[in-house]
Amino acid sequence: MEFRHLRSFVAVAEELHFARAAEKLHIEQSPLSRAIKELEEELGVALFARTTRSTRLTRAGKMFLVHVRRVFAALEQGRDSVKAAANGFHDQLRVALSDGITPSRLPALLALCRQEEPEVEIRFFEVPLSQQIKGLHDDLYDVGFAQSDEVGDGIAAIPAWSDPLMVAVPARHPLLAHKRIPLDELLRYPLVLCDPQVCEGTSKYFDRILRRSDMEPLIVERVATCDLMMALVSAGFALGFAGATRIAANSALGVVARPLALRVPPLTAYLLRPEGEPSDVLARFIERVQAIESPEFSRPALVGHPPDSPEDPAP
Repeated sequence: MEFRHLRSFVAVAEELHFARAAEKLHIEQSPLSRAIKELEEELGVALFARTTRSTRLTRAGKMFLVHVRRVFAALEQGRDSVKAAANGFHDQLRVALSDGITPSRLPALLALCRQEEPEVEIRFFEVPLSQQIKGLHDDLYDVGFAQSDEVGDGIAAIPAWSDPLMVAVPARHPLLAHKRIPLDELLRYPLVLCDPQVCEGTSKYFDRILRRSDMEPLIVERVATCDLMMALVSAGFALGFAGATRIAANSALGVVARPLALRVPPLTAYLLRPEGEPSDVLARFIERVQAIESPEFSRPALVGHPPDSPEDPAP
């Protein structure tokens, strides 16, 4: 089995069309078809079901694609590790971010890492939660952050930091008459929420809150990033949910934070890692995560940081 076989397989699997896959690889269709045939003969299975009108992956093809992508990811990481070593880094930490998370403490954490251990390269991967969990099991990532502790066996979920959950409300909205917004009142207005495919953990958290009311929420948009959510809220398109620090960072857009009238758990970012004894590099990283949340740690001394409890402007 040669590398060209794997590249050919991935191209056809992604395009599901031999002519387009050949064009993508800048080769003729004939050698591409031959490479797929050689690969199928070596494996002893059909990877594609082909008709005159369509090409689709067989069950075996779908399983093989998962493994091949893992091989490519490992090769890419190996290449990056070699480059990092050549550039003077002594070690590497692979950090996965899920649930659309750009943690509010991330700038302070990175500043502390660069200050205390500049020889360690930190690489980030933005992936769905399910992919992060699989990658932690498969040693594609060393550690990750997500807004869920429902991660199954073999993965430790450690609360890293929390923010009070707030409703993101556009300035001059009628709901600003409430210092704390009743859930049923909130549900009279359209909502913009995170995409459950991209932000699985956060989406489940919001769904549990919305199920406390018998009213059906009117969800007019699902977004992959908090930045787009804030833009839509600022424009008066809908209401949203976010942590207090995130809304404070967008106060210049005219987005106001209001808590809900009911008690809800804070929006918590969890540090995820494989169970077992962590490496020395990972252990020191975890210590820094815990340090930046401690009262003794002065975040503004490292980087500018919005307050944890923003004051609401007058409605």
